[in-house]
Amino acid sequence: MSIFLRNSIAKQPKLLFANLFRLAALSIVGVVVTFNIAQADMLDVEKDELKFGFIKLTDMAPLAIAYEKGYFEDEGLFVTLEAQANWKVLLDRVITGELDGAHMLAGQPLAATIGYGTKAHIVTPFSMDLNGNGITVSNETWAIMKTQIPHKDGKPVHPIKADALRPVIEGLREKGKFFKMGMVFPVSTHNYELRYWLASGGIHPGFYSPTDNSGHILAEAQLSVTPPPQMPSTMEAGTIAGYCVGEPWNQVAVFRGIGVPVITDYEIWKNNPEKVFGLTKAFTEKNPKTTIALTKALIRAAKWLDENNNANRMEAVEILSRPEYVGADAEVIAASMTGTFEYEKGDKREVPDFNVFYRYFATYPYYSDAIWYLTQMRRWGQISEHKDDAWYVETAKSVYLPQTYMKAAKMLIEEGHVTAAEIPEGTDGYKAPTSAFIDGIEYDGRKPNAYIDALTIGLKSGQKVEGDEVIGG
Repeated sequence: MSIFLRNSIAKQPKLLFANLFRLAALSIVGVVVTFNIAQADMLDVEKDELKFGFIKLTDMAPLAIAYEKGYFEDEGLFVTLEAQANWKVLLDRVITGELDGAHMLAGQPLAATIGYGTKAHIVTPFSMDLNGNGITVSNETWAIMKTQIPHKDGKPVHPIKADALRPVIEGLREKGKFFKMGMVFPVSTHNYELRYWLASGGIHPGFYSPTDNSGHILAEAQLSVTPPPQMPSTMEAGTIAGYCVGEPWNQVAVFRGIGVPVITDYEIWKNNPEKVFGLTKAFTEKNPKTTIALTKALIRAAKWLDENNNANRMEAVEILSRPEYVGADAEVIAASMTGTFEYEKGDKREVPDFNVFYRYFATYPYYSDAIWYLTQMRRWGQISEHKDDAWYVETAKSVYLPQTYMKAAKMLIEEGHVTAAEIPEGTDGYKAPTSAFIDGIEYDGRKPNAYIDALTIGLKSGQKVEGDEVIGG
């Protein structure tokens, strides 16, 4: 066994002491230990003891890997990782300083910064992953949907569109009931992906307004918040008929035989941004070197997760299955983490990019990703008034920190941990326009209002929600 003391001893005596203590402890039991000190100089971080929060989802993996592989320690950081009860608690604890940073929904830093819900200036220098979510429905719902879906070789043709839900919704309406689904938070990727999927199938998922934050105004399908680990049991109890969530909670439904994942977010928007690592702006201003150092560690972890064609994924699965991280059965986590995804029981398909942590410049915080989330907030009334295109750009630039990312990445290139080809050098922060959505509508981050107006269901320029109706425009 080896303990690698990669840090500068002169700058990090506390880390040296900790590792020497571990060395002595191992020596007592007769374990042969060697250690190696890296050549690269470390940043003189302002704060070396940090506590980071996460939710029990597989896409927290960069945090777990950075910790388990010693990448935080390489940067002179003593990190404690702590699971949080839900996304609101996680955000609140970052704001109060109980947590120094956290695995966050991509919409959380943006919503907090513009004052939707809790008001606080939250920023991100690092995008944690692409894709990783699915939409699952109950067995009863699937039995009806299945009759509306074309089949080939005895299996449903994917992607499955939301219009297959229409008979379910109409059947419940005749009984005076609503079709209900769960999502994890009002400004979650899951909320916007679920709404996008429903709307692309002609089903209205409802509006928010300044006086009604239920999101149910004019809704044909009512969406409500359910914490990720509670999704399967809530559906099994009949409270909701389906949900949108990250893994492993879609595959849990398959393994328990209580539901069927019908679509992944990769099929809704190919290579969509998912989680980010969030910190308060005050933290980054007070601790700029620490921010760069933790970003370096997370980039290395993301690379490890994807390198050599996902060769490390089974080791990652074992780590994530531990109770201090995700705590689900390794078999369940592996069902999606290793390049496959099981829909209906026995219908396992190859989905190599279901979880992407490093490929396609996944870790870079693109302004255009931030702007997409803002367009969806505006589309559904969370941003109640029309904003010009410049506002979207200014807001994105106040939250996303690509300059910090590039400082970290360039240091890693100099240290030989990553190559220049793996970093989007020269980008202006915008991805190329794409129509890789389930409805084929093109998104150009430079033209947010034109995009909003092109979407079939949702608020348009000049419109707003008052009471239970849309006015203006």
